[in-house]
Amino acid sequence: MQPWTLVFDLDGTLVDTAPDLCGAMNAVLALHDRAPVPIAEVRHMVGRGARVLMERGFAFTGAPAGGAQLDGLFEAFLAHYAAHIADESVPFPGARETLAALRAQGHGLGICTNKPERLSHALLDALDLGPFFGAVLGADTLPVRKPDPRHLLETIARLGGDPERAVMIGDSETDAETARAAGVPLVIFTFGYTALDPQTFGADALLHGYDELPAALDRIMASRGTAR
Repeated sequence: MQPWTLVFDLDGTLVDTAPDLCGAMNAVLALHDRAPVPIAEVRHMVGRGARVLMERGFAFTGAPAGGAQLDGLFEAFLAHYAAHIADESVPFPGARETLAALRAQGHGLGICTNKPERLSHALLDALDLGPFFGAVLGADTLPVRKPDPRHLLETIARLGGDPERAVMIGDSETDAETARAAGVPLVIFTFGYTALDPQTFGADALLHGYDELPAALDRIMASRGTAR
């Protein structure tokens, strides 16, 4: 067996974080006399980081925020979210078991997310997922972030991997754009956070659950000339 490098998105791919993201957003909106955003809507707003999330939340509930106001919203959101990062967030069904199996087979596992790095580590540690990953790169780890391909390529490099033997595993158009720009095969889960149709992302595999991931990786690796 020749190991591969498997890079996961975090929110909406490995962990269902929407309840706590929604809670933090609505706590900040309430301070500004805004109506709460339903969790179903929040699931469509996640993907490009907390600042964009708050920008979308403010626009959804009234006049959009900008400039210094958005900076303040961002900081308030981070403070509330950090204090409640795993109140209701849980790994998606089968994620933990699949990570354990892939790690046992020798594959390198990493995280490439637009969540700030310290919050990514805090979430992974709170859910006892941190030990699975050899590299965790967040929105502020580098000067660039997804969909810039350098975010993904640097994650692969820090795992000692090769883009020719790597797979991006995500849930959103941001992950799809990143993988496409990096020239890396893409697995998309359909249960994640996107307002778009995942079938339009051009994924090498479109999956409905973690039980489907090992076979999908086998197919991708075989198509690249290496069996798992």
